[in-house]
Amino acid sequence: MKRDHIIFLIGRIHYKAQRLLEREMKARGIEGLAPSHGEILGSLIFKGPLSMTEIARIIDRDKSTITALVGKLIRLGYVEKRTHEGDRRMALVAVTKKGAALKPAFVAIAMKLRTLSYRDTTDDERDELYRLLSKINGNL
Repeated sequence: MKRDHIIFLIGRIHYKAQRLLEREMKARGIEGLAPSHGEILGSLIFKGPLSMTEIARIIDRDKSTITALVGKLIRLGYVEKRTHEGDRRMALVAVTKKGAALKPAFVAIAMKLRTLSYRDTTDDERDELYRLLSKINGNL
């Protein structure tokens, strides 16, 4: 039955979305970054400086993964660590000018992914899909 292949289909969609993101970043001259780096940069660009814990929560990854990803972004000059003004023991991750310059490309890539993904779907269908996928995500 097709309904037994939902998780497989989600995996295929994830794979195709990752490939599209990689192609779009490469086409815009953004090299050396994976889509997971884009999730972090996007969070920082749109939300401002965040702690590692906040980044992990937002993109739903464990802190050790975030540490490795942020480390690469620091080495490439896209982000920097800053001391939290209210708590000097806490570090915040913030985009640099180089990282902030990626915003137009990220917005364009996100719009392309969204447009292609939701083509021929209604708002109600997207709402129901979101509800069901959120339920599956919560179950796991």
